Amino acid sequence: MPPKKAVKEEKILLGRPGNNLKSGIVGLANVGKSTLFQAITKSTLGNPANFPYATIEPEEARVIVPDERFDWLCAKYNPKSRVPANLTLYDIAGLTRGASTGAGLGNAFLSHIRAVDAIFQVIRAFDDAEIIHVEGDVNPTRDLEIISDELRLKDIEFVEKALENQKKKTRQGGQSLQMKQWKEEEATIEKVLAFLKDGKEVRKGEWSPKEIEVINPLFLLTAKPVVYLVNLSERDYIRKKNKHLPAIAQWIQENAAGDPIIPISVSFEERLTRFETEAEVEAECKNVGAQSALPKLIVQMRKALNLGSFFTVGPDEVRQWTIRNGTKAPQAAGVIHTDFEKTFIQAIVYNYSVLRELGDESEVRAKGKLMTKGKDYVVEDGDILLFKAGAAKG
Repeated sequence: MPPKKAVKEEKILLGRPGNNLKSGIVGLANVGKSTLFQAITKSTLGNPANFPYATIEPEEARVIVPDERFDWLCAKYNPKSRVPANLTLYDIAGLTRGASTGAGLGNAFLSHIRAVDAIFQVIRAFDDAEIIHVEGDVNPTRDLEIISDELRLKDIEFVEKALENQKKKTRQGGQSLQMKQWKEEEATIEKVLAFLKDGKEVRKGEWSPKEIEVINPLFLLTAKPVVYLVNLSERDYIRKKNKHLPAIAQWIQENAAGDPIIPISVSFEERLTRFETEAEVEAECKNVGAQSALPKLIVQMRKALNLGSFFTVGPDEVRQWTIRNGTKAPQAAGVIHTDFEKTFIQAIVYNYSVLRELGDESEVRAKGKLMTKGKDYVVEDGDILLFKAGAAKG
């Protein structure tokens, strides 16, 4: 009984529950979003062009998550099939000042952000006379302010509508339990509205589990985790210096403390995609004295989304599965097949780190590190799992 009580008090996450989460690349027009999207996905799906709104509909691609554990398991088992984890990524049309009131592609743009679970916010910190800036000049902190304001203003609009709808329910009056719940929900919505009007973003608030249950169905833009990508010129990226970086870091510290900032050079990343082999890419990185930032930003986004992995291994297949941290064994089994969640019996578990240390499954077993776990087992990042399930009912 006590463990169950602890689970109830567990912190509920802001955002949509589930394991199939998506990230969107967001920013003002002409900051390098589509070119970054192409570089990350090594695709030509985006439509980079030197004018705003080159990307009208959000493009979608899946990118492989770099993970040394997966590579090691593949080397060990040499399986016929290798399936790494991936992250779903969207390239979203550029935002402009006034988007919250419908300017530019405002409403479409904001609805596309609502559909993703986390944001890569690209900030331009390079000068280039060939690439126009939608605001006339390069000023990253002003751009940060514009995007922050537009997302917050749109959230205020969403929350005001939600409050109006909630008040229609509470006006009915009465003392029922349902009415009590509706009034509590109304108080939470009012609290969120006051928070937004105070210039704050929802993800930075301290919310109780009950309040989060009310906030999540609102799909608020400022509730989504953000990873800031500062787009530098190739020269600045290689020498690790840029005049705008201190001001950007200060703005994020004051307005979005704790959110990760990753310097990146989209032009450098784009140039690396032109090489045909990994060896050529490595040689070029060594030559200029800089590494690609793409693996780091993919890993950082998984952290921001609170995602982890478990593995299934064998000579036929090594596969890395994505789950939210805190997922229990039956729900993890359900990621492989929905029937496995319904008919879950038990999980045979050992962690990658144990296998790596001992070298072999027979040693893991001999040292008593192979565990049998039931429905309450919370899967740990890096677990290697074998699920036992009953026959599905027809």
